Amino acid sequence: MSEHVWCHGPSCHTYVTTDRVRGTKGSKVLRTRKIKINNNGWPSGFYKYFCSNTCYNNFADKHAEQIIKIEPRHEPLETPIEDPKKTKHESDYTYSDGTRHTWTTTEIKKIDTSSNVG
Repeated sequence: MSEHVWCHGPSCHTYVTTDRVRGTKGSKVLRTRKIKINNNGWPSGFYKYFCSNTCYNNFADKHAEQIIKIEPRHEPLETPIEDPKKTKHESDYTYSDGTRHTWTTTEIKKIDTSSNVG
């Protein structure tokens, strides 16, 4: 197996950076970046195939329709939750008009359904 892959970004070879310059004097080119793969599993995720977020985004923009066709979604996904709990908080800070600084937080807890899988 190869110890590297080439960036899959469709425009990677067009970005003007010194690390992309290759060739002999008089016949220079900008080349797609090489991504070294090591034995520790790094890089991981999409960084195994793309040298930057820009290259990943360009690839996703270009191929989004084809990617979605692999696993189309015709129904929404849902995760069961408990009824959200709202908590009102009040600080010691008082505004110039005499009112106290207050805010509300909402706690959302997922319901564990892993034991229902059989």
